Amino acid sequence: MRRSSDAFYLRDFRFRLLPVTFAVFFIIGRINRVAAAAWLAAASIFFYGWWDYHYVPLLAVSIVFNFAMSRQIAAAQEPTRRKLLLAVAVAAALGLLAYFKYKNFLLSVVTDQPLAALGHLVIPLGISFYTFTQIAFLVDTYRREAHEPSFVHYVLFVTYFPHLIAGPIIHHKEMMPQFRDPSTYSPKLSDFNEGAMFFVIGLFKKVVIADGVAPFADALFGAAGNGHPIGLAASWSGALAYTAQIYFDFSGYSDLAIGLSLLFGIRLPLNFASPYQSANIIGSAPRRVQLRHGWLQCR
Repeated sequence: MRRSSDAFYLRDFRFRLLPVTFAVFFIIGRINRVAAAAWLAAASIFFYGWWDYHYVPLLAVSIVFNFAMSRQIAAAQEPTRRKLLLAVAVAAALGLLAYFKYKNFLLSVVTDQPLAALGHLVIPLGISFYTFTQIAFLVDTYRREAHEPSFVHYVLFVTYFPHLIAGPIIHHKEMMPQFRDPSTYSPKLSDFNEGAMFFVIGLFKKVVIADGVAPFADALFGAAGNGHPIGLAASWSGALAYTAQIYFDFSGYSDLAIGLSLLFGIRLPLNFASPYQSANIIGSAPRRVQLRHGWLQCR
């Protein structure tokens, strides 16, 4: 059963899943840290399945396959075998991604039929993020820079709900040490306050600003698309409204993800640091923004 993502975040997630997940995580964490990590991974998979449970098996197969391949790559001593295993694993992951992303497009090219005539293939939510997250881990395993013997921690690394649906693509060096840190499983008021701050700011950006300017931008772009003449001032207003909508939508989600993760004592990388100030297309900005000890520090 598929439900709207907005309704899920604002009602079911905020008032049902999140409080239960939060409370049980720290209760179990007092007894067994591995069990607490397993609980958080299970809650993350449930969160994913709430959108459409049909794609949970696909996520599970991807995780099991890539974890098994990472173990094989880590155990292989011969460079040629390690390289072959990596190539097979990456090819399988990219092949799966390409199937869902480009199947209809390729069929339309081969059969010379319009996309609409081929039916609608739903792209699994977050498939790009969890695919590339695992590919990065496989590559680091091949380079002897990563090794994760715990299947529970690996599942949590891939499925961790604040980043699963819309990123960011997280690095194992940023997450695995936190899953093994005993202090993660003890609630801290500073983390809760900091996380709540980010969550409220992100919610304001997304719901009030981004969603607030969206109707204005949609109306102007819709009018232009229908051939109606748009004046200079209205054109600039629509373009700037759309710019603000995109910025605050992504910035708001990033803050929501960071805030939700901080509630569990886990820090996600600050992944949306003033992109409009970037000096180049790669994204390096003139100022570096870091999150340290509960404060945003700019330098």
